[in-house]
Amino acid sequence: MPSNDETRSAIDFLSRFTASEQFEKVFKEGMALVEETANYLDGPGRQDARQLDRHGAVAYATESMRLTTRLMQLASWLLLQRAIGAGEMSPEEARKEKHRISLADIGRGNSLAGTDQLPAGLKDIIERSLSLHQRVMKLDVMLNMQAKSEASQAPSPVNDQIDRIAAVFKAGRA
Repeated sequence: MPSNDETRSAIDFLSRFTASEQFEKVFKEGMALVEETANYLDGPGRQDARQLDRHGAVAYATESMRLTTRLMQLASWLLLQRAIGAGEMSPEEARKEKHRISLADIGRGNSLAGTDQLPAGLKDIIERSLSLHQRVMKLDVMLNMQAKSEASQAPSPVNDQIDRIAAVFKAGRA
């Protein structure tokens, strides 16, 4: 479990990162993809699914479930980063919430019979969501590495106490 110094350091870095143009671009893209997916699945996607045979329908249902799960996890991650960066969450709340988001388990699944029948619109959204997933995974790794790096560079209160004790003993010998 990360220490409070690591968490504070991560939050300091996050507040800078979430104010960046790079984060804003990824955030907007992620939220737009969630909205586009909902509109597609409720509209043209529903009509497309009616034209599939049994294998295609199962593949459609499975892939649309994977897609919505992936997008909800990505949206949760993006919203959490924004909330942490804006100071809307305490370090402890952020740590608890971060454990609820699982980015690793939402990639490409096993291929199913009927996948070749999936509508082009769904395939396009799936590919874009997988691309976004890869970028978010890289950002998550980068943020975690940056936080650990900054925390390891932070002065240690224990080392400070040891230095004080050493100074007292040196002064006593002089």
